[in-house]
Amino acid sequence: MSLTVLHVEAGRHLYGGALQVRYLIEGLSKRGVINILVCPHGAALGRAVEPSGAQVHELPMSGELDLGAVGRLRRLIRQVQPDLVHLHSRRGADVFGGVAARLCRVPAVVSRRVDNPERAWVARLKYRLFHRVITISQAIREVLVREGVPADKVVCVPSAVDVAAYGGACDGSVLREVLGFSGDETVVGVIAQLIPRKGHRYLLEAAPRILQAHPGVRFVFFGQGPQEGEIRELVSRLGLDAHVLLAGFRDDLPRILPCLDLVVHPVEMEGLGVSLLQAGAAGVPMVGARAGGVPEILGDDAGLLVPPGDVPALTEAVLCLLDDPDLRRHLGRAARERVSRRFSLDAMVEGNLAIYREVIGQDARPDGP
Repeated sequence: MSLTVLHVEAGRHLYGGALQVRYLIEGLSKRGVINILVCPHGAALGRAVEPSGAQVHELPMSGELDLGAVGRLRRLIRQVQPDLVHLHSRRGADVFGGVAARLCRVPAVVSRRVDNPERAWVARLKYRLFHRVITISQAIREVLVREGVPADKVVCVPSAVDVAAYGGACDGSVLREVLGFSGDETVVGVIAQLIPRKGHRYLLEAAPRILQAHPGVRFVFFGQGPQEGEIRELVSRLGLDAHVLLAGFRDDLPRILPCLDLVVHPVEMEGLGVSLLQAGAAGVPMVGARAGGVPEILGDDAGLLVPPGDVPALTEAVLCLLDDPDLRRHLGRAARERVSRRFSLDAMVEGNLAIYREVIGQDARPDGP
């Protein structure tokens, strides 16, 4: 059947959730779905999906206090008349989009990408707006069900990665060209926004002991965020300026990742961990915190898991892999196989499409009057 879906994504940069929306829209377009994207003015996602044939509408999106978003989205929904609205991000886009869809009597689904808990009464009230809540990991689904959201309303469709894009061999010149390295370093990467819950400080606290055993290690933080100044200050305070590089946001990770020796993900909370999917697709061995959906990627011996915030355990896990090249190779192969099997683009697109068809095939509206 012909299907038109209006997607709402408030992210301005093409990583994390916005990148998943791009993958979804491109996959849906190949399957004959008409896609309409609502995003902020100048968002990178809007430019990225235009070649797929998506209609892009840029609207002001100012967060959770932007009550005018309801009216703007309501007018657009009435104009384009989609079969379904898919809200992809928070910051007001979920609730306001759900209200607008309900006012227009169009079914709506919402993606939930984070595992931080909400007050139970807020969760039960908010998710009444939607026919389905799509979580990117089982860990997030369990959080919502514990908060009282009906289990049959919450469906897990894991995030995905373009495995083929990360499957190339390491070009030995990349680390010299991109990072300014000589090529003799052992490179340990962290790929995450520079925000507190990503746990960069735990790896920095572990770094002195790691460097005692492996002085040739260089730690590279890929990403940007409001904690950059604090991280730079901590690097200096620990005397790590010669060993830590803040590389910023990179759009050439498919070239860089195959050249890393190890990826560390020392998070306190994590919905799933798309950067781990990217590293796994590149066959890079990984150490991750046992938080949120991370074990769903690194389980079955596809990586080493440590308790969140446990610096001694993190130190030992990193040293274990740096000391054992054979184990690194084994984990890298296992990670690539697991990511290829469980987190493919086709599986993610088909999972969302199946939910759309199920919802549209129902006569019932969301819970409540």
